[in-house]
Amino acid sequence: MLSRRIAAARPLTRALVPAAARPRPQLTQVRTALTQAELLDVVDPNINGGFINPRPEKPQMRDPYGDYWDKQERRNYGDPVHEDHDILGALSLHEYDHFKPGWGSVLLGTFTATVLTLCAVVFVIHPDKVSVPKSYDDGLEAELGGARAVRAAKHGEEPSWKF
Repeated sequence: MLSRRIAAARPLTRALVPAAARPRPQLTQVRTALTQAELLDVVDPNINGGFINPRPEKPQMRDPYGDYWDKQERRNYGDPVHEDHDILGALSLHEYDHFKPGWGSVLLGTFTATVLTLCAVVFVIHPDKVSVPKSYDDGLEAELGGARAVRAAKHGEEPSWKF
């Protein structure tokens, strides 16, 4: 125990006084930039410094043919900007309202059915086949199992697997 105290290089007074007897510092502080009167009377619940926040509206929803000072953002000079302008600005994601969800599902289902029907028709009409059938001199009779085995096509023969 004593060797630990020496190795830790604590002052002798800390080593002799028990930890329970030492005074503890008080760390309860209230840090604020507001005065006591401002703490009691909160006049700005949005905590934005009294800034008049316009209603949240994306520029996409405004009249596209209006005469605006800023054509891209569709706003005039001096118009207040919403505090969430980075979310509501012209370069944010657009609201896609060209189709209603039900009609979009109908269009997606029609496209899927058309593609699958086309694949089925091509599969039935145009079966897979080898472009150039391969033939062998002796039909690979010995290699495929002898005289009674199904052999490969000889030169000049039509293949037995042809449709």
